[in-house]
Amino acid sequence: MLNTMGERQKQLLKLLQGGKSGMSVDELSKGLEITRNAVRQHLASLEGAGMIAPGVTRPSGGGRPQQLYVLTELGKESFPRQYSWLAQLVVASVQREEGSKNMGKRLKEIGAGVARQIRGQYPELNTHEEKVDKLAEVMDQLGYNARKAILPGGEAVIEADNCVFHQMAMKDLEICHLDKGLMETFTDSKVEHHECMVRGGNLCRFRFSPKKE
Repeated sequence: MLNTMGERQKQLLKLLQGGKSGMSVDELSKGLEITRNAVRQHLASLEGAGMIAPGVTRPSGGGRPQQLYVLTELGKESFPRQYSWLAQLVVASVQREEGSKNMGKRLKEIGAGVARQIRGQYPELNTHEEKVDKLAEVMDQLGYNARKAILPGGEAVIEADNCVFHQMAMKDLEICHLDKGLMETFTDSKVEHHECMVRGGNLCRFRFSPKKE
């Protein structure tokens, strides 16, 4: 659906994707560097298409409360998720072969296999930092809208706000084992799913602890 939209509307949706609690007209105007009236026109068009909806209002320091806008489920699903079709095929295959009993273990093994194939394209990666940096790039290319972030204490994490398995994970969190296998094998780390969109988080945040030799 994004392919049929104008560039400004795509940019607006992407801003809202990163602001899970919602954004005001003023914030969108600043982020897009266009007038408030232009923002309102885009919001009206996107709301009419079912892509966005009014969210909560926010106090504005004595003035009128600010109306925030959020993505609808249709809006969230409009973003490309290059990897989800593979997961659906994998899950169906595992369920046919083994049922649900060993689902998590098998998905983690499959994710690890994918990681080994991708890592083979980057033989120059040596340090833990290099591996996490490259993994953030790879996940972004797969459609996660991922980036590396630094926590206040200096720890590097990966944050993603376009989970490619979101609809599947809403039904069964076992699918997240595929991601975990991919990330742990790619970075030679233990991975902690520190924040999760399915569990109500604003994004998915992953922390990495290097495995000891």
